[in-house]
Amino acid sequence: MQIKTFLLPVAFMAMMALSCNNPTQVKKTAYNWPVNITAPVCESKPKELTAHGDVRTDNYYWLNDYFKKGPDSTKVVDYLKAENKYYDTMMSGTKTLQEKLYTEMKARIKEKDESVPFFKQGYFYYSRQVEGKDYFVYCRKKGTLSAAEEVLLDVNAMAEGHNYFSARGFAISMDNNLLAYGTDMLSRREYIIYIKNLQTGETYKDAITDTEGDPVWANDNQTIFYTAKNPVTLLSEKIKKHTLGTEAASDKIVYEEKDPSNYIGVGKTKSDKYILITSEATLSSEIKWIDANRPGDAFAVFQPRIKDVLYDVDHATDKFYIRTNLHAKNFKIVTCGEDKKDSTNWKDLVPHNNSILVQGFELFKNFMAVSERKDGLTQMHIISLKDNTSHYLAFDEPAYTASIGTNADYNTDTLRFNYTSLTTPNSVYDYNMVSKEKKLLKQQEVLGNFKVTDYITERMFATAKDGTKIPIAIVYKKGFNKDSNAPMLLNAYGSYGISSDASFNSVRLTLLNRGFAFAIANIRGGEEMGRYWYEEGKMMKKKNTFTDFIDCAEYLVANKYTSTKHLYINGGSAGGLLMGAVVNMRPDLWNGVIAAVPFVDVVTTMSDATIPLTTNEYDEWGNPANKESYDYMKSYSPYDNVEKKAYPNMLVTTGLHDSQVQYFEPAKWVAKLRTMKTDSNKLFLYTNMEAGHGGASGRFKPLKDKAREYAFFLALEGMTD
Repeated sequence: MQIKTFLLPVAFMAMMALSCNNPTQVKKTAYNWPVNITAPVCESKPKELTAHGDVRTDNYYWLNDYFKKGPDSTKVVDYLKAENKYYDTMMSGTKTLQEKLYTEMKARIKEKDESVPFFKQGYFYYSRQVEGKDYFVYCRKKGTLSAAEEVLLDVNAMAEGHNYFSARGFAISMDNNLLAYGTDMLSRREYIIYIKNLQTGETYKDAITDTEGDPVWANDNQTIFYTAKNPVTLLSEKIKKHTLGTEAASDKIVYEEKDPSNYIGVGKTKSDKYILITSEATLSSEIKWIDANRPGDAFAVFQPRIKDVLYDVDHATDKFYIRTNLHAKNFKIVTCGEDKKDSTNWKDLVPHNNSILVQGFELFKNFMAVSERKDGLTQMHIISLKDNTSHYLAFDEPAYTASIGTNADYNTDTLRFNYTSLTTPNSVYDYNMVSKEKKLLKQQEVLGNFKVTDYITERMFATAKDGTKIPIAIVYKKGFNKDSNAPMLLNAYGSYGISSDASFNSVRLTLLNRGFAFAIANIRGGEEMGRYWYEEGKMMKKKNTFTDFIDCAEYLVANKYTSTKHLYINGGSAGGLLMGAVVNMRPDLWNGVIAAVPFVDVVTTMSDATIPLTTNEYDEWGNPANKESYDYMKSYSPYDNVEKKAYPNMLVTTGLHDSQVQYFEPAKWVAKLRTMKTDSNKLFLYTNMEAGHGGASGRFKPLKDKAREYAFFLALEGMTD
């Protein structure tokens, strides 16, 4: 439960926005909120929910009728529209500000741009972005970058007439003549797979619906494997095989997942020799394989599932490489021969280290690049496969993110990697693993007068109540005063072992240039400090995530980076759960909160197996069928713990077509807060009626969402000019 008009020309608005070099010069003018505007009242229809002898009364359960296609579907939509109208009315005085923010953000984007090409099977592949267009053009050149461009897909043209559009899963057949790809036009992550003949330009009649959009070619150039989804629960339940020219309805099931708590997927090894099916839950996994040259074969098990053991596999030359946590909490890398795959034959290549998390690896003919994490920071470990010597790449910023990039070419000694920080724009490097020379290929260009040296980043550790040290990364503009009077936006996620690393975002400059500091709290539940960090913030230890965040906020206030009058927080999805929990626990700490697509009705959702993804999440949150899990989840579930007390200013956002966190969770939460809160602070619900979990699609539409959110914070802070 694993995210509009212009008043002045772009260039002028950008100049005005970027001319404010000293954030302390920003003037504050109190925003005049419209008065005598009545918030929508959601109809109460009490429904009793009983489990383990405990009765919960849900007055707004009926709001799921649009999802369930129930009798009140129309009333649900009417209510959401009424909330949007209320929001628009109350924020009407920020319309000019929102236009200004949008124009300012857009002006920093280099509209005509191109990705760094990567080489595979005789071609250089890249994407182009066209001036004024939301989407991209997917291209290639044969043999050399000076060759003629071949346009594979113009996603801008494909997206015309659609309010939302996503294209993914681009897979080229081994003979380079066919392209398989997936498209989603509703934002529920249900992709239709199409096949295009790159020689003739023809898109075949083959159209495979209800998929993950993940086509994988066998080596015969005729067979595609893909993941099929249940259209109701959206669970990935089957791996199917499609032969070109046949009806998708007759596609053969090659694997069916019987455990609803598992995610499944299909992929191919870097050697292109094997096709792999992965079945993985939070705590254990299993992989099946076939020879990619023999797509008619039955899949065989690589290593039978072992309780609490995860593993993933790649292949090169005559050997398999496996990342696993078998007897290795922080994971290790082992190898085995092609004919001896089970764990009794695994031999350590990168041994386990209690202080270093092995995140992943990339194989080359002569080298292996290992992505690791130590003390909360990412690092790149280069290992020679010839003599097992190794070295690390050096990075000198206090907080940053380094990650393995696109490395399709197995025979090269050059590693493509990505680098960014809170002050360094996204950068792509090539690193020669023999000479140890590093070459910058491209750095994100930020238009205007942006200078890295105008901004300062820090990294520090707050102490949690149990003594644990929690990393915090902060960025602000020069001139920022640590006198408790400055505004700060604090962000975190803290679930699924997903790490929130320091990275650059040109949109964020809009706040920094107005005197805000921005901070990321690496709370438990993520994996920043290793696998242990994750396990200390999940299941029956989930409350550590929330108390860590509160402790980080108190640390920042105590050290005068901000004060409770100027502290703002945001989080989305499971990070939205975090927002809901901390406003219940410490509503006095925050002046403003944005909870985006928030997972806030934990017990009810996790008790309903018909809701998408519920059964996949039992090892993350618990299964409410177990009384101990039910009681613990209920003790922190934001919806169940709303009380009659004062709450901070809040903006809650959702998408009507959200497949990850259904729209009715935030809608119910806001309805309940309205009836319970004792304050006069603002409470808004905004529903994107055309999008889902990730919000609007394209390059520019999401900026309007961000302008809306930033205007909310700025209005609260009195920065309305």
